[in-house]
Amino acid sequence: MRTIVHTSDLHFPRVDGRVMASLATYINGLSPDLVVVSGDLTQRARRSQFLRAAAFLKSLAPPVLVVPGNHDVPMFNIPARLLSPFAGYRQYIAEDLEPVFEDWALLVVGLNSVRTVLFSDEGRLNVAQAERAAERLRLAAPDVVKIIVTHHPFDVPPGAEPAKMIGRSRMAMERLSAAGADIFLAGHLHVSHVGGTATRYQIAGHSALLVQAGTMSTRERGEPNSFNVLRLADRNSVTIDRMAWDRATATFTVRWQGAFRLTTGAWAAFEDGGTTREPG
Repeated sequence: MRTIVHTSDLHFPRVDGRVMASLATYINGLSPDLVVVSGDLTQRARRSQFLRAAAFLKSLAPPVLVVPGNHDVPMFNIPARLLSPFAGYRQYIAEDLEPVFEDWALLVVGLNSVRTVLFSDEGRLNVAQAERAAERLRLAAPDVVKIIVTHHPFDVPPGAEPAKMIGRSRMAMERLSAAGADIFLAGHLHVSHVGGTATRYQIAGHSALLVQAGTMSTRERGEPNSFNVLRLADRNSVTIDRMAWDRATATFTVRWQGAFRLTTGAWAAFEDGGTTREPG
């Protein structure tokens, strides 16, 4: 059994100190095998914001894998955005924009979907990135769970704008699916969601889970602060707990649970012996 805590969109300093302290306490008490932060650690990529984000990451005992988000590059400092967009992120958060975590049961590959020439929140991947990640997946042992982490999502929940999806998603998905990607983790939308790749991409012989994290910031969009806890028994079985902030008790509680199994080439959701659907 391997356990991953997946959080996203911290947006320091737009945070509630109680929420972040409770998150750190929960993570350190759980002792997961990995913590994934799928981008937007800061609100405007300022030094003071990176310092606060870095202090939070250092407070976590487990290994942490982080990828940048569109808020982690300068917005208004145009020369910095064009000439050295990731300087602050590299100095205070991580030098590697596409980190990799690997052990006997997991291979987690981060991809940088931020594009600084686009003066918007759009993201995209290029062929070289997708090929590098696919090659890393192909080198993994057959029974290792293969996970891709991006800030921008490969799909969106019902009702969300498809334009918020990662650019060139089909190109990347075709390469990553051929290399056996099992799970895709993302953020960006500040809305939680769990779905499957087969719904949108319909690539023969491939089905992977798409797991979207909400936000830990005060920039909520219709749901409380939340993060995901993934427990992986093997490549074909994963349970997901969505932990949401309860203002009344000032603690994180389980808001939703799902158990997923890969059967006959597609992911099915089970709970207490029956099927369950992701809440709308």
